Amino acid sequence: MDKGTGLLRPVILFIALVAVSESRVVKVPVSPLVHVEGQAVSIRCNVSDYQGPRDQDFDWSMIQAGEKVLPLVSTFEDSFTDSTVKDRVNNGDISYKKLGDDSVELRFKKVRATDSGVYRCSTPSTDSVISGNYHADVELKVIGDSLKVSPAIPKSAVSEGESVELQCNTTRGFTEHTFLSVSWSIRKGGDPLEEILTFGPDDKIKVGSNYTQRYTDGGLQLDLRGGGFYGLVLKRAKPSDQGEYVCTAQEWVRQGEGGRTWRKIQEKPVVMGTVVVSPTDLQFKVTLTAFLNPQSTGEPTELRCGVVDLLHLQDGRLAVTWFYSTNAPGDVSQKKITIASLNEQGALVPGNEHKQRLDSGDIAVTRKESNVFALRMLQTRDADMGSYSCMVTAWMPNRQGGWDKAKEVQSTPVTVQWTPKVAAVQVVAHRVREASTGGSTFEMTCQVTGQNLTNPGYTVLIRFEETLGGKSRKVLSLSQDSVLQSEEWSEPSRIDSVVLEKTGQLEYRFRLYGVQVTDRGFYYCDVTAWTRDQKQEWIKAASRQSNKIEIAFVHTGPVFNISIHSEANSVLPGDTVQMKCIISILDASPNTGDLAFDVRWFQNAGHPVDNGVPPLISMDRWGVVKKSSSNDSSLERTDHHTFVLSLHKIQDRDVGEYYCSATPWLLSPATGAWSKEKDLTSASSYLSVQMQLWESLKMPLGYGVFAAVIAGLLSVLLGLAVAHCCFSRNPMHMPRPRNKLMDLEMD
Repeated sequence: MDKGTGLLRPVILFIALVAVSESRVVKVPVSPLVHVEGQAVSIRCNVSDYQGPRDQDFDWSMIQAGEKVLPLVSTFEDSFTDSTVKDRVNNGDISYKKLGDDSVELRFKKVRATDSGVYRCSTPSTDSVISGNYHADVELKVIGDSLKVSPAIPKSAVSEGESVELQCNTTRGFTEHTFLSVSWSIRKGGDPLEEILTFGPDDKIKVGSNYTQRYTDGGLQLDLRGGGFYGLVLKRAKPSDQGEYVCTAQEWVRQGEGGRTWRKIQEKPVVMGTVVVSPTDLQFKVTLTAFLNPQSTGEPTELRCGVVDLLHLQDGRLAVTWFYSTNAPGDVSQKKITIASLNEQGALVPGNEHKQRLDSGDIAVTRKESNVFALRMLQTRDADMGSYSCMVTAWMPNRQGGWDKAKEVQSTPVTVQWTPKVAAVQVVAHRVREASTGGSTFEMTCQVTGQNLTNPGYTVLIRFEETLGGKSRKVLSLSQDSVLQSEEWSEPSRIDSVVLEKTGQLEYRFRLYGVQVTDRGFYYCDVTAWTRDQKQEWIKAASRQSNKIEIAFVHTGPVFNISIHSEANSVLPGDTVQMKCIISILDASPNTGDLAFDVRWFQNAGHPVDNGVPPLISMDRWGVVKKSSSNDSSLERTDHHTFVLSLHKIQDRDVGEYYCSATPWLLSPATGAWSKEKDLTSASSYLSVQMQLWESLKMPLGYGVFAAVIAGLLSVLLGLAVAHCCFSRNPMHMPRPRNKLMDLEMD
């Protein structure tokens, strides 16, 4: 066996397995399909596990008696239709609709009784091997429209407590595999139909959600005396039973595998008539009064709902529901919100939006007397202003030991309203001690005044602006619970130089010791007033800023200047470069005292001192050097005013602009205290790194040569392989047998 035959056998075996595993399947719905004459009908057919093109064609035919096939419609051939049904196909009474590449529907616009029969869906073969089924049959049964409904209400006007009887007579022609159900429903006013009870189609009872308890209590009873008579009795009628009643008869068939699901084939609803329920003599009234009406926020509110002229309650009970609306009384668009209810058992049922306040006791719903209910809010909020009403419900005991709603009466609304008093706070700053020279003490007070605040607490924050209206910086704060906190006062050596204390009931004093040049600017108080809520937690009420007090003493110390100098601006990789930060002093006097400097070096553009970027390397006034990362740099002080940055083993990452920044410190001969001067920032110096030509090219060239060698070797190996394969199989290149005649001539 040669190599080609050995490879072909697994391929043939694979094709055979595919042909066996993929067998065409044509499917139609499970028979029988039962429909009513005159209805629109569609029968679906689909094919799966087929070969050939994705888009398949279908033929629909009717199998008549004696296995005679009547062609109906085809997705492939227009002339497929039999002449006896051509008119129905042309006018669209019989048609098809392609639902996808593998499915189609046969459609009847109005099915006829004569359309009953077996329908066959066929698919022409596009498979390489005939396997599976290529057609499927389904039976269609068309029954006549014989369902009739005759509803009646023997007594349509009843008094509250009497029974209402709803009668529904249904008749139909008997058809195998069909079942009947009857439903009763009610329409109240312009509302949609509400289901009461449904019987069937499998002799089961389904009760509407609003009638479940009534059915359980025996308030709904079925009267199935036979002969197509279906009756429903509503016992102990209530005013809410008044409305228009509808009886609906429905015809059903079982569908699906094993007939596990129901399919409705027709439905006929008929209006039975309107039932009027006259209420009993139970002629009570409800009044609502404001027992406590608040005049401002935080005061209590109490509303009382009273029941008067109550007659014939006997063993009945009263329940109350409280409502709230933000709109004025009489506004048709107002939305009522349920606050809470006391039901007929005396249990409290809170509304969703007020549940938390009811649980905490901020709102209470109680019964003051047998006929008086109260709604009380301990501390009324601004959001509580609006319209309030109550609704009283009378409940009467039933025979099953439960309760039936007898009557509901709503009160006229009462408005709870006052003119809100807006909380406000005022604060005024006063200078107590002037800071006339460096090293002196500055002191100011803030006087606070609050309006319309209940037991307030105050937060005081001292703010500083270097220029009027400039960027604000927080210095020190004192909370409403007298907790002192340093905010953005970031100098550890001067933590104790700022003080904020409460010196009176509404007075706060700020003190700054040892004023320096950098402290010059504007200081003011930012005050926030707080009040406590029902949980005794602080809530913000109002805030205000004071006027600004300036520290503006004349600076008499020396004037500083800073510059930068670089030995080389363009260096080679691996070199070392040095840059000098030189600080010069102008207008120095013999009494200037000792000097010290904090020096910082930065890389790249911008203003690092202002935006908080950490320095590349720094040296404080005590000579301690710090690096921000593992960079190869050093910093040394070569004389009193010169600080040299050394960048070792220069790399590409070292390219960029360099700055130095310094903070001068002066030691006062008189006090022996150090004072900080303003920060100094130098101009920039740009450092570039030169790359030698060979250094930049040797790596790309090396990669190129290596890639070319590999490509050449692969080409040679591929050519040898192809030549070997072709010459070993091509008969034109086989050695020719020598000709005998040619051999003799040569001899």
